[in-house]
Amino acid sequence: MITSYDVIKNLVRTEKGTLLEEERKYLFQVSRNANKIEIKKAVEEIYKVKVERVNVINVVGKTKRVRMAEGKTTPWKKAIVTLKEGQKIEVT
Repeated sequence: MITSYDVIKNLVRTEKGTLLEEERKYLFQVSRNANKIEIKKAVEEIYKVKVERVNVINVVGKTKRVRMAEGKTTPWKKAIVTLKEGQKIEVT
């Protein structure tokens, strides 16, 4: 059985992500096979908040070069979670 901690991998802390927190939006790295309903339930269970909306983006791995070798970074899935009015996730 898949748990909430399997769905939500971590909270993404970037400059853009911290600016979105003013709009009650938080960025999460999530499992590649998780859907919006699973993400919503996992965030509500882990952080004890009410979720208004979930937007999901599949981030494609970039091509990188190290000298002569060429490779790709790992593709991942990003979720932008909007919380209901008055809700907040305490970030430390």
